[in-house]
Amino acid sequence: MTIALARRYRPKRFADLLVQDHVAAVLRGAVARGRVGHGYLLTGPRGVGKTTAARILAMALNCPNRANGEVADGTRDPGDPCGECENCLRVWNGSANLDVVEIDAASNRGVDDARDLRERAMYAASREGHYKVYIVDEAHMLTREAWNALLKVLEEPPPGVVFVFATTEPQKIAAAAAPVLSRLQRFDFRRIGPGAIRGRLRQVLDAERIAADDDALTLIARHADGGMRDALSVLDQCLSFGEGAVTAQRVREVLGLVGDELYAEVLDLVADRRPEGVFPLVDRLVNAGADLAEFMGGAGEALRALLMLQLGSAPEGLTEALRGALELHRDRLEPGDLLRMLRLLADSETDIRRSASPRLIVETLLLRWTMLDRIVDLAQVLGAGAPPGAGPAGGGPAGGSSAGGSVGRSSPRVTLSGAKGPAPDGVKTGRPAAVSLSVAPPLRSAQGDSGGTPAAASTPPAESPPAASPPGEPIPATLEALQASWPAIVADVRERSRFLGEALSHTAPAALDLPWLTVALAEPNPLFAERLQTQAQLVEEVVGQAIGQAARLRVTEAGPPDGAPPQKPRKLTEASLKADRLRAFRSKDPTLDTAADALDLEIVD
Repeated sequence: MTIALARRYRPKRFADLLVQDHVAAVLRGAVARGRVGHGYLLTGPRGVGKTTAARILAMALNCPNRANGEVADGTRDPGDPCGECENCLRVWNGSANLDVVEIDAASNRGVDDARDLRERAMYAASREGHYKVYIVDEAHMLTREAWNALLKVLEEPPPGVVFVFATTEPQKIAAAAAPVLSRLQRFDFRRIGPGAIRGRLRQVLDAERIAADDDALTLIARHADGGMRDALSVLDQCLSFGEGAVTAQRVREVLGLVGDELYAEVLDLVADRRPEGVFPLVDRLVNAGADLAEFMGGAGEALRALLMLQLGSAPEGLTEALRGALELHRDRLEPGDLLRMLRLLADSETDIRRSASPRLIVETLLLRWTMLDRIVDLAQVLGAGAPPGAGPAGGGPAGGSSAGGSVGRSSPRVTLSGAKGPAPDGVKTGRPAAVSLSVAPPLRSAQGDSGGTPAAASTPPAESPPAASPPGEPIPATLEALQASWPAIVADVRERSRFLGEALSHTAPAALDLPWLTVALAEPNPLFAERLQTQAQLVEEVVGQAIGQAARLRVTEAGPPDGAPPQKPRKLTEASLKADRLRAFRSKDPTLDTAADALDLEIVD
């Protein structure tokens, strides 16, 4: 029976550990200087060398030919085992050994197993100067009671005893037995990069005298996802699949991967905006028995690699065919589009893997990729039709504006979505963001609306207000003249402070006793009253310029007219309760109210 490649080419020395130099250096130095700790915790993903490092440590502690101080044979560092003596070979092969015991915690996880381990640790090693090493794999499977049984021996172990715990889930140990972590030296193993995996696979194939394509090794390294053991296992499968050189096509057949030309076809569909090609593509994938989740994962890797190329980075793990396809599409897609596509994929990935019908989700996702040009950019919508110097909301000082012209506060609801068809006037739709915007400006009284083009009122006013004074001339310092010119004064204030103008638009002059001007709020609003009081100086300046005299502002709440009957109790309805709740929100949170006014939005709930 042939020994698996993962076992045959398992490292025998610390120097052979891939990408784990930070662990190898510490353990090698501890052995060489006689400063070996009594407990170690090795954590990291599967297949990156945790158990192998524990075995090398056990070999080095009891190796009679270990290099101490000076390098013994010119090839080994101090602290490395020889890897060839009987003791090293028994540990490396996993054979029975009195001084090195490996325990699988997945099947020996109870408190009785821990007590047995504790009792066995009390016995000395088989030879003078040897260490007893206990390697506990899958340590996160031990129960809380088992950890409690080991706690004392881990804190005060017998001389010459070393415990090595290996786990892929250290957080479970922290949750079950946090005190244990402070009694162990922890080493975190890293994932192995595709380049390092390809290099080790090439060494193994050269030793086996087997040829292999570079693309084949790239596919294996990408599929291994950072695990060297997984990569060697896949290579074993490919060698068993057929004779001759290992090709990329053979690797795809063994792993069930789709060809890189299909990822290039997806990029073509997106770049050409051809949603009609999505369904035939998915049909071919389903008929070929491809895993749709794996296909979309590969598509995401292709998009990520293309985005890296556009941003000046060099992606790893690409076959020559895929790299050529990405170079062809480098200038055909915008980085913003690629970023949105990756976000859509991330949002759908869980549904694809768990859904009973992943085909529908994949088709919907690919259609959304190919129809990105049907969606309107939010920034362009807010800025459409804005005059020079306008704010980010696209409106002038008197109100916001939307696509196609200015919209007053009493405008109907405007909805912009990704529907196919011509864009509104003033809105460009090259490759905009995926945004569906629904804007419904709140109604504002005719008295408070000024500037811009006023919206058509559903009910005409009962009578026209008195004519205001010509621009540039002071108005008479009378209450009637101020009431007639109040909309113009509100507009002037709104040019200087949008929110202050909004608050002032809900008031009306109630009394004039120079220098005092009393304005009354139409209804109680603590937020507007507070803003008018804190920024009264700005309003006083505008009023003073209008009447040609100094003025002081006083804010009150309007009461019922003299002789008016008392208001009847209001009937509570869902609409009235909602209005009261929203009014309370606006009064409690000035930033929310300011944001709503700045963007001309309606707070609906």
